[in-house]
Amino acid sequence: MAPLQATHERLTWLNPRDDDRYRLVAWTCDCRAVVYELRSSGGVFFVHRIVQGRPRTITETGRTRAAEAHKLWMAILLGQAR
Repeated sequence: MAPLQATHERLTWLNPRDDDRYRLVAWTCDCRAVVYELRSSGGVFFVHRIVQGRPRTITETGRTRAAEAHKLWMAILLGQAR
């Protein structure tokens, strides 16, 4: 994952929904302090963020179409959004 860019987009992180079923599409290494997961649930996509620590904080983006979510995922990996 690339370092955060100075002109990055600040994302709005929401409390996670209680979705029982989702498909994990892509993820970053859980060896890092912040883990990102691209998830799909019921035909919509979102990014799930886990900030490891005590306490562990879990947030996620709003639901969106696949194309938009993949664009957002790439922006996070390139340090253009967080």
